[in-house]
Amino acid sequence: MLDKIHIAQRIAREIKNGQYINLGIGIPTLVANYIPDDLEVVLQSENGLLGIGPFPPEEEVDADLINAGKQTISMVKGSVLFNSAESFGMIRGGHVHLTILGAMEVSENGDIANWKIPGKMVKGMGGAMDLVASEAHIIVAMQHCSKDGKSKLLKQCTLPITGIKCVNKIVTDLAVLKVLPQGGFKLLERAPGVSVEEIQSKTEGRLVVEGDVPEMVF
Repeated sequence: MLDKIHIAQRIAREIKNGQYINLGIGIPTLVANYIPDDLEVVLQSENGLLGIGPFPPEEEVDADLINAGKQTISMVKGSVLFNSAESFGMIRGGHVHLTILGAMEVSENGDIANWKIPGKMVKGMGGAMDLVASEAHIIVAMQHCSKDGKSKLLKQCTLPITGIKCVNKIVTDLAVLKVLPQGGFKLLERAPGVSVEEIQSKTEGRLVVEGDVPEMVF
């Protein structure tokens, strides 16, 4: 079973040179710390930042520089600041290649629920609905099960939907999975020491297993 850092490290291996990338709140923001040095990518935040670097050490924190999750960030050479209207224009215009989001639930059809739990306080949906409706490739970073042990990879989402049939790949603390066009989670990799049987038992939605499933590499 992986911790949040290992999930972020594994997702960083999905990044390709030249991409413009949006990192969602939570685990996805950690990905910024593990992007390979030989890749040139641009990280975008919907509150109006383009060119985000790794999280700064405490002595270099600038309270005026924050991402959409209100975390202090660093900026790389060539970074720009602009208003959120232009930022959302970039998202809606299909100029973000990859979006990495957290989620509370994902269905076997690729639906995602990540913005609201009924009856609980929520500050707002943020940019998630715009991001999942764009042309970006969507990778979800999440825990495979809730704190009470229930699967978060479901036949159908039970929480309010953020986007329909939009998730391409999921990295959890147990596995890497691809959402198939016809529906279902194809098991691509498993976390070190985690068996296919354990993943199957903790996945409510249809799990497709073909041949030997390798362990993740970070």
